[in-house]
Amino acid sequence: MRVAGRLAASVLDMIGEYVKPGVSTEELDRICHKFIVEDLDATPAPLNYRGFPKSICTSVNHVVCHGIPGERKLKNGDVVNIDITVIKNGFHGDTSRMFFVGKAEVLGERLSRICYEAMWLGIEQVHGRARLGDIGAAVQAHVEKSRFSVVREYCGHGIGRGFHEDPQVLHFGQPDTGAELSEGMTITVEPMVNAGKRHVKLLNDGWTVVTKDHSLSAQWEHTVLVTKSGYEVLTLGAEGR
Repeated sequence: MRVAGRLAASVLDMIGEYVKPGVSTEELDRICHKFIVEDLDATPAPLNYRGFPKSICTSVNHVVCHGIPGERKLKNGDVVNIDITVIKNGFHGDTSRMFFVGKAEVLGERLSRICYEAMWLGIEQVHGRARLGDIGAAVQAHVEKSRFSVVREYCGHGIGRGFHEDPQVLHFGQPDTGAELSEGMTITVEPMVNAGKRHVKLLNDGWTVVTKDHSLSAQWEHTVLVTKSGYEVLTLGAEGR
């Protein structure tokens, strides 16, 4: 899991310089696929997973998650989440990060920052004998205090030899509720935060999720190991993010 997590983070470190005006999300997918397969000798987990057609997810502006790379070209001011999952030696590493295309607009920068802070506040609740509700409550409190909203239909999850395993890790809830964490578990913490209302809809492609009110959305994600006294983040990038 440590190896897979480190490799997944390296893909996000690599792709950042290519996220610029004029590049298509399909080109970002092509670059990441080549890097994962040839440089890392790993497998892109999303490719053909339940029919998903690409190797990464690219979610731009009001796309909440599971955006399918395509011909769309990024433009100045766009915000994009790139979600990477690699399989190495049978184990999964799962992480996502927000990128700004050209100069970030004020709302996009603030939304991304609040989402990032909320993810870390959730991670900081993790330790053996903590409960899942502690994570969700910490995320929700920070997001709603900032007058944004937390998406409820999609959540974090257990991860290991399987891409998506139990338990579900909700990003809202009450402290001291839900299943108890135990040492050795690996989970993802990946809040999706909307600038407007929390409501989302699934497009006809069966994958792309967007905000119902067309407001901006942001997401950050790490794979986290539960230790007896705390946590270890397995997907930290080169800059420690």
